[in-house]
Amino acid sequence: MYKSTDKICDLMSHEEDAIQIISRFGLEMGVGEQTIAQVCEAHGVHTPTFLAVVNYKVFKQRALPADIDIPTLQRYLHNAHTYFLDFRLPRLRRSLIEAIIPADPDSKIPGLILRCYDEFVAEIRTHIEHENAGRFEEHAHDDRRITDKLTEIKNLIIKYYPTQPTSTEGTVTYTLISVMSDLWHTEQDFADHCDIEDEILRPAMTKHHALKAKTESRKPETGELSEREKDVLIQVVRGLSNKEIADVLCISMHTVITHRTHIARKLNIHSTAGLTIYAIVNKLIDLNSME
Repeated sequence: MYKSTDKICDLMSHEEDAIQIISRFGLEMGVGEQTIAQVCEAHGVHTPTFLAVVNYKVFKQRALPADIDIPTLQRYLHNAHTYFLDFRLPRLRRSLIEAIIPADPDSKIPGLILRCYDEFVAEIRTHIEHENAGRFEEHAHDDRRITDKLTEIKNLIIKYYPTQPTSTEGTVTYTLISVMSDLWHTEQDFADHCDIEDEILRPAMTKHHALKAKTESRKPETGELSEREKDVLIQVVRGLSNKEIADVLCISMHTVITHRTHIARKLNIHSTAGLTIYAIVNKLIDLNSME
């Protein structure tokens, strides 16, 4: 497992995916002998989040640190989106055309393989658009189907690639080998990308929302009293029971109880004496009426 005190140059030298990872976090080359923590801090990258992605990609480590920084992880995923849509997928399409079209210009098979690839790209684009909009649940079950599309393209080429003599011996073969390698790496890269969403981002967001909801439920309700709450407060201070307040204000007793709960939370005052002082100070009641 990589730690914050490890040299980032060792990570970049020993792990195949490291260069891709650091670029998506906005880090750069020329790191010298600095540690992972030093480089991350210098670029404003949350170190535990960086390590969570690195150790997941390299070791499939699913034990997440307690302090994943969601904005940092979202920036990483957004940069991955840009890489896929603006660079990797268009380049792979050009390479695919170069490899399969010259094999047999009159065959319909290369065009059908290319159509299958374009359908795959369209699905990835939709996936990324939903993710950018925060609509993760809309494609939660589609990740495997999208990567299966690339497996299908590889199998179509393996089984049905139209072999024909070429004018330059070996040219098409070498290009095709390169394309097959790119297809495999793209499939792995996108599968890892989806796993990082599922195994790191989603749990971190679920934990964040649960903690936020828990904190808000404990936080006293504050704010100005509504006019109806002031009416109820006045009757409480005058010594009326809940039933009597309900009769005076022509509301149900349940509504009276609800208003009293809100008043206590907003003012953080739970005693009648305390409510009386509040009503006097805020001129909700006349002292003469109290006498």
